[in-house]
This record gives sequence, structure tokens and C-alpha cells, in this order.
Amino acid sequence: MVKFKDFDKDFSLKDKVFIVTGGAGGIGRVIGGFFSQKGAKGALVDISPKVHETAEKLGLEGIAADLTKPGEPETTVAKTAETFGRLDILVNCAGIGPLAKAEDMPEEVWDRTIAINLRVPFLMAQQAAKAMIGQGGGRIINMASQAGIVAIDGHLAYTTSKAGLIGMTKSMAFEWGKHGITVNAISPTVVNTELSTGGTYWVGEVAARALADTPVGRFGEPEEVAALCAYLASDAAALITGANIVIDGGYTIH
Repeated sequence: MVKFKDFDKDFSLKDKVFIVTGGAGGIGRVIGGFFSQKGAKGALVDISPKVHETAEKLGLEGIAADLTKPGEPETTVAKTAETFGRLDILVNCAGIGPLAKAEDMPEEVWDRTIAINLRVPFLMAQQAAKAMIGQGGGRIINMASQAGIVAIDGHLAYTTSKAGLIGMTKSMAFEWGKHGITVNAISPTVVNTELSTGGTYWVGEVAARALADTPVGRFGEPEEVAALCAYLASDAAALITGANIVIDGGYTIH
């Protein structure tokens, strides 16, 4: 049994050490900055070398790594733990969402989507948990999606990977709770980033239909997702585990 302990009512992350994957841009970059403002330190990880510049601007470490390659998740977690002396928080935020009709889905697109969106979070969480078990606990947060709850046209591989991530989150939470590790998923709506609304899909008529089906009538902002992430990473959220917290403006409630 993990005993209750009081927490900072400002949801401080002071001196916590984190890893955020997909940290070179979009939601991952904003999460890293939010964590830093809350007093945490740690590393942004991304396949893009731009992660070094992004991290430097935020006063964080940048690690350029292709986490689909054998050994890279282990090396990334070990490097961060060695640099900072421990690891308290892992946010699996890296992901891709290639579009293809189910009947036309190329096998290589399916495999790469599952590898990045599901296999990499598994491997990163596995390595992070080993470090966290040895130090008495930690927080793992998996970035899922509303697409893991409801079907979205042309998103077969993405939907499958995110639904799997939600299921994985529950299983990890069940197994690791006794070690003081909480594992939760966040399922956002479309978020205003360069990869989503800045792309070619969530625009025009497609965007208009999605917004019409969203009770609050707008897409999300990365700061909103980062704020939820910071809460789940804080000591205030110690009783929340195995949850999939939907932040979608009501898109999936009807």
C-alpha cells in the first residue's frame, strides 16, 4: 500500500525529473516548457535535431534519438537518469498520424504507425518503470487521442494505435501501482499545432464538421493539454491511475 502524503496546492513539480518524447515541437514542446515553469528539470526527446535548440531555449536537455531503433529507449532513459540522478515523470507524447483508407492502407505505413505510437511508448514506459521502481515511484503519462475512443475517417492505423495505448495504460497501472507508479492516458481533441490544424486534413469542410460536432465549438490548445499533464505529474494526482482523461470539448460524448 502506498500511503497518502500531502501535496503542494500549487501543483508544484519542483526538483522533479522528466522525459517528454516528441519534444521538438507541438504539444511535447509546450509540456516541457510548462513542466519547467513548475520547477521540474529534464529532457526533451525527438527524432529531429531541432530538439537541441528547443530544449536550450527552455533551459532543458535535448536528446535527438530515433526511439524505434533497438536500444534507443534504454539509452535515453539511462542517460536522463544519469544526468539528473533520477527519473520521476515520463510523458510519451511522440506520435504520427498518416492518413489512408482502410482498404488502401500500405503495410509499411501501418507498421510504422504502430511502432511509433504504441511500441515506443511501451518500451519507454518499461525502462522508466524500472528506474521508478528502484526509487519508490513515479508518473507515466501516455498521450492517446479521441481517435482511440471513436472512429475517424482515414485514421485506421492511428485509431488502432491510440486504442491500444489506452489499454496498455490500464494494464501498466494495474501492475505498477504497488510500486507507487501511476500510469494515465490523456485523449485530446484536435489541438492547434503545426502538425494538426497547420496541416492539410483538419482544415476547411473537415474542420467545420468536426467543430459542429464539438459542443464547446473549438479545437484545443497545447497549453490546455500541458496543464492537465502537469496535474497528473504532480503529487496532487497520486490517487489517479489507469485513467484515460478525455480533453475533447465534448466531441466523444454523443
